[in-house]
Amino acid sequence: MSPTELENYLHAHIPLSKAMQVSVVRASSEEVVLSAPLAPNINHRETVFGGSASALAILAAWSLLHTRLGAEGLASRLVIQRNTMSYEQPIVGTFTATATAPDDQAWKQFLRVFKRMGKARITVASVLQFEGVVAGRLEGEFVALGVPPAP
Repeated sequence: MSPTELENYLHAHIPLSKAMQVSVVRASSEEVVLSAPLAPNINHRETVFGGSASALAILAAWSLLHTRLGAEGLASRLVIQRNTMSYEQPIVGTFTATATAPDDQAWKQFLRVFKRMGKARITVASVLQFEGVVAGRLEGEFVALGVPPAP
């Protein structure tokens, strides 16, 4: 899936991504990088609202899994089950979230369970950056649910 295809998908299916003016910088099965400007994500302190920072980090991790599952030819409903977010510094401009692929063993186990049971869980990390400095970290547990074949 190309960055443009992923961005169009996010804006069409996850309206918050459009409101946040999320753009896809890179999209591959190994890494997804999303970016968002300050203006639509600003808080009363003129920094990025924590909810927007968390949302971008979750979107990056979700997008990585969406891209990887698509590359495997697997249709699923992908949802976040839980996450932990840490904020390390205020963000006062355009920021990014980078999600990287889980290790091969975790991914292979996830695929085995998904193919056998029709659902599986996996943890994905995402890092927020502002001006090249880490501004936050997310660890999210996602669940992929199989989509029944159309009648």
